[in-house]
Amino acid sequence: MNFSAETKNDMLFLHLSGDLIGENDGSNILGTATDAIQNGAKKCIINIADLRYINSSGIGVLITILTKFRNKGGEVYLLNPSESVKKLLIITKLNAIFQIIQSEAEVAG
Repeated sequence: MNFSAETKNDMLFLHLSGDLIGENDGSNILGTATDAIQNGAKKCIINIADLRYINSSGIGVLITILTKFRNKGGEVYLLNPSESVKKLLIITKLNAIFQIIQSEAEVAG
């Protein structure tokens, strides 16, 4: 899996591609999110358009990021999930706890 991160003002932008299966990648992503929160980030947009596969450990990573941001009064948005990932979010009912968006413009700056 590959990921990139960028912070603008109080917003962390993560772009995930490949397969999110936790392990080392999960630790790196969580470290990036924790650092961003400590530096004042309140919102996180996770672009998952290029995510092919996600397992239970990967779901755990996303939930941990959501929890960290919400504990600080923030929010996490999932941007452009693929059809297979969208189906997984619906089956697991995670679409009820994550805000799923189609465009970064949907998040008020």
